[in-house]
Amino acid sequence: MKPELRGLLGDAMRANNELGAGLTVEMVRQGVGYAYKTLDKIDQTLVEAESPRLATLIELANLSTILGNFIRMGIVAASNGAFTSAGPHKYQDLRANTPDAQNIEIKIALETNPPKGHLAKQGRYLFFRYVLCAEDGSYQRGVRGPVVWIWEIRFGHLEAGSFNVSNTEGDSGKTAVVSEDGMNSMAVVYFDLARCPYAPGGAFVRKMMGV
Repeated sequence: MKPELRGLLGDAMRANNELGAGLTVEMVRQGVGYAYKTLDKIDQTLVEAESPRLATLIELANLSTILGNFIRMGIVAASNGAFTSAGPHKYQDLRANTPDAQNIEIKIALETNPPKGHLAKQGRYLFFRYVLCAEDGSYQRGVRGPVVWIWEIRFGHLEAGSFNVSNTEGDSGKTAVVSEDGMNSMAVVYFDLARCPYAPGGAFVRKMMGV
């Protein structure tokens, strides 16, 4: 797969250029493009060494973290100084650097999982959900391939009450999962029907398609 051929699909975009808080569709597009290109270069090196691709070598939670970091780096590079990077494990990922920008937290989730964090925090959020496709980019529900493809992007403001918080004794720590209402309150920026992991004809897909 050639890295330069990968990117967000124009017909899957659901938003105009200005998203708010200093963020634009073009910044997001370039952020995703940077992440794809970097992951594909890593995969190319691994394949040339007769190794499996990155997505099959590491824990999926770590893959999500890597994807988020690369997207953050790409957005910062495309922002013309509007944002700087907070660095890994720091809230919020994108730090405003101009008067019209606001801090933004990036969250990544696999397939139909809602994004989550350790704490429920009010603020601006940029969500990416992805699936693992075949090497040619084709996707089959229930089958995980070796190549990352983003199928949904959402952006908006969440309150602390938009999270379901778990603090069960014996757990590794607090977990704050974005609630269904929280997800529904976010504006849909991008939706790739061909790689959507929800059941075709199901309630989620019908809602996304406006039917």
